[in-house]
Amino acid sequence: MADTVAAAPHWTAWQDSWDRQQEWYLPDREERFRVMLDSVEALVGPEPRVLDLACGTGSISARLLRRFPGATSVGVDRDPALLAIARGSFAAEPRVRFVTVDLLDPRWTEALPHSSYDAVLTATALHWMDGAALRTLYGQLARLLPDGGVFLNADHMPDESTPRLNAAERSYRRAARQRAKDAGAQDWADWWRALAADPALAEVTAERFARYGDPSAGDDHGDDPMYPPAWHAAALREAGFDEARAVWCSVTDGLVLALK
Repeated sequence: MADTVAAAPHWTAWQDSWDRQQEWYLPDREERFRVMLDSVEALVGPEPRVLDLACGTGSISARLLRRFPGATSVGVDRDPALLAIARGSFAAEPRVRFVTVDLLDPRWTEALPHSSYDAVLTATALHWMDGAALRTLYGQLARLLPDGGVFLNADHMPDESTPRLNAAERSYRRAARQRAKDAGAQDWADWWRALAADPALAEVTAERFARYGDPSAGDDHGDDPMYPPAWHAAALREAGFDEARAVWCSVTDGLVLALK
């Protein structure tokens, strides 16, 4: 099967700027993606049907299709602005489709084009959900995966049992980010301000702001509940997964794998 069809320059530019903005927060981002896709290949093979959960601009799908020409992906999200970039970027790509869903809607899985998936993948996307919502979601995902199917969640997963280590990491990372910012890097708020100023995306970005708030006013994830990898692994086992554990971590972030 042919490689991913190149996106139009306008969409490529927004994908690139999204990646750079995310890397400002997550310098290990590409390593997390590598471990995620290694795990997919090891457990379900090189031609998986994937659900890209809370897909944003389609970062996981892009890397999945580059690595696995025989893979297919369904990306789901509720953010109209990020989905506009995703749909524009993959408009000529038959291996991926995008569906608007709200993961807090108890019937969101009914909007999916397939009843089961080999793998469900998500990255830096579920930390806004509280524990009860995550437990519900994990149960829904367990029902979407067959025996042998895999779920991988890469996200902020700090461990509050190491306060001195956490404080040192925050200080180090804050200084590194400031140096990058001084050199012209965009943070979360900068990126959304730039998106709102793009005439082609101004209307859909305004729709996003009206629905979910204006992230260009600052970091709108500061009060999100966040849980350590062990919490996620335990919740996934309770939700119906046979095995669950962290397969990668940094001081602040983790990648938890759950196997049906």
